[in-house]
Amino acid sequence: MTVMVDYQCAYEGALPDETLFTQWAKAALSEVVGDCELSIRIVDEDESAELNSQYRGKTGPTNVLSFPFDAPVVLEPQLLGDLVICAPVVEREAKEQKKIEQNHWAHMVIHGCLHLLGYDHIEDDEAEVMEALEVTLLQKLNITNPYEWHGNEL
Repeated sequence: MTVMVDYQCAYEGALPDETLFTQWAKAALSEVVGDCELSIRIVDEDESAELNSQYRGKTGPTNVLSFPFDAPVVLEPQLLGDLVICAPVVEREAKEQKKIEQNHWAHMVIHGCLHLLGYDHIEDDEAEVMEALEVTLLQKLNITNPYEWHGNEL
């Protein structure tokens, strides 16, 4: 299986290396059969807030937005869709939650990829399944459970 990531950066600040985004996406998509492709766009708060308002009817920026692609026919590689990740929100959340910033970035990529695969967390039972899968995938990257507080990880 090959995972192709179209990486787009519309943010001026410091970020994890681009290769890490591909590594994290590959970890999340390890169960996908066949080749697949997705876009990951890193944005500022203004772009995130605009997209969040336009597509979700919510005010303000959010950490990650997922836009699954529903192909009318089977395509090779399978086009999964787009992730839009707001760098300032991810950075702020990591600081507030006392998480290692790079680990939080990995979590956001994995979380978004799972949304592209159809996972959701609206209902409690869906959230349990999705969170358990996130924890398992993050553990494969030697990243601790993001839903448990382990003290000051910084």
